[in-house]
Amino acid sequence: MTSEQTPGARAEAVRSLEAEFSELISRIRKIITENAHRVSPGMLPGAYKVFTSIVRCEPVTQAALAEQLALDKGQLSRTVRELEELGLVTRTPDPADRRSSRLSATPEGLARLTAARAPQQGTLHAVLEDWDLDDIRNLTRLLRALTNGTPPA
Repeated sequence: MTSEQTPGARAEAVRSLEAEFSELISRIRKIITENAHRVSPGMLPGAYKVFTSIVRCEPVTQAALAEQLALDKGQLSRTVRELEELGLVTRTPDPADRRSSRLSATPEGLARLTAARAPQQGTLHAVLEDWDLDDIRNLTRLLRALTNGTPPA
């Protein structure tokens, strides 16, 4: 075992990675908060997350959304109702189960989301402009492995 591979060196490397993730998460939270306010002044980040999840998964049932986001069904129901009142989301009967409904974004909701995201459009492209394509692919591969909880391939 080289000095690079000691438990202390590994622990320090993981601490450094955690610190970088902490900074990245802080920046992402700020962007989400700003986007939420642009979609609807006063919108909370949690409601924005629900809304963007509906957009990404639509049409989606409330039960499936609650499971995907690991949210309390009562809280999710209140949030969906707020999104409906804002004109961002609509419900339609679920053809597979008439007792359930499917959630989709309204055209107004999609337009407001597009406008909210516009200031960040291209930011990642700009940051990665001078990166080697292999580095981008490698980062993607490593993040996928980390997200899946598996060693990198």
